[in-house]
Amino acid sequence: MKKTIGIQIGPDSFIDEGIEKTLDIVQQRGAVNTLYLSTFSYDRGITGRGRPFPDHGVQESDEKTFHGGNYATPQAQFYTKTALKGEKLRAPDFGKLDIVAEVLPAAKKRGMKVICSIQDGFNYPADVPFMKDFAEVDLQGRKGGAMCFFQPDVREFWKAVATDLCSSYAIDGVLLFNERNGPLLNAVGVSHAQGIDSAKVTCFCEHHQKAAKEHGIDFARAKEGYRKLNQYVQNALSSKRPSDGYYVEFSRLLLAYPEIMAYNQLFDLGKHQVLREVYQSVKAVRKNLEVGFHIEHTNSFNPLYRASRSYEELATMADFLKVVVYNNCGGERYRNFILNICSTVFRDVPPAELMSINNHLLNYANEAPIDELPMAGLSPDYVVRETQRAKAGVNGKCQILPGIDVNIPTGAKSRKASPDDTYAATLAAFKGGADGVILSRKYSEMMLANLDAAGRAARDAEKL
Repeated sequence: MKKTIGIQIGPDSFIDEGIEKTLDIVQQRGAVNTLYLSTFSYDRGITGRGRPFPDHGVQESDEKTFHGGNYATPQAQFYTKTALKGEKLRAPDFGKLDIVAEVLPAAKKRGMKVICSIQDGFNYPADVPFMKDFAEVDLQGRKGGAMCFFQPDVREFWKAVATDLCSSYAIDGVLLFNERNGPLLNAVGVSHAQGIDSAKVTCFCEHHQKAAKEHGIDFARAKEGYRKLNQYVQNALSSKRPSDGYYVEFSRLLLAYPEIMAYNQLFDLGKHQVLREVYQSVKAVRKNLEVGFHIEHTNSFNPLYRASRSYEELATMADFLKVVVYNNCGGERYRNFILNICSTVFRDVPPAELMSINNHLLNYANEAPIDELPMAGLSPDYVVRETQRAKAGVNGKCQILPGIDVNIPTGAKSRKASPDDTYAATLAAFKGGADGVILSRKYSEMMLANLDAAGRAARDAEKL
């Protein structure tokens, strides 16, 4: 089977550089045969222009003008079962431009697949009509920045977006992004990309309350447990050490309130319910359409997150999984995760010692010490091992397409991707048994020399 060589690319790149020119570049230099076209997104992670600028495209940030939304043309008949009406969510960034209608014919002439990327974001613009009515509710009763998975209109909405795209265009499938963690994980700071604010964990809306009852979870006890957890976290952040230490107190809290863990699992159940329904809806359009899910970087660093996700289960509702193995930015991200968790549950453990233990738990080998990690990045060996783990987990039931770090922005004192890095990471994924790769995060931040390196590695991988 032909290996997938994909690239994540936003509509801005085609507007800035022209469709034919852009396709020439990614096909000839990157050996790309599949476009993961950012079609629905309110987040600048997979679309938009920002610093540092690469050596192509417009050298001006769109941070002040970016809005986001649906860059295709929503068809009203697909949104009849939800109060979230697709026609109200057209992205205004490029007027009436329909990026799928423009790019698809040109890509097909070249034999390239087009997969539409759909992203469930965190913070939607203030003028987006659905935010107020369908947002999550935090521990204090305040509206959050994302939509609730158990809100019936929200579930129908994501099905509608995917079904609309797959029915209205001759695309090859969809890739769904969702990087949201459950309340327990968020409360104790288990991500690399968050501050710790345990009072803002979600969701405690009426729909979550109903779902809790249906699954035998005492909602009042769960909420009380999260209030206790919030106090625990605030004490930890203030260095108010429990007499038995931070880890023992955390464990005691979970034993006293098993609803804490159960409620976190409920969040995951809601998330996976959306994934499964999107998969079923797309397959109902055409069985040969591909459905994939983005598996966020937290999956690499956090044993508790790993325990809450099963590759075997995910493989039952996906044709491919884009597993993030971003090695260059992975150094600073892994360090941030360790520092986060050392601020709460493992506050009694020196960060360097915890990282050493965590390396063993994660099956990492020969990674740099914590103080050197941001500049060193993670190794190609990390890419191999994570790819192998994913392949073993799905057991042949779906494809594994690792996401490769090509110039993902990092801090001033962190590693910057080089062509050698890009080549080594791309080849490492194939050595780990990958069915292909997805060059990430987006073409609009990739240096052309690195794109060349990825293409060279993809071609060399054919000889393996």
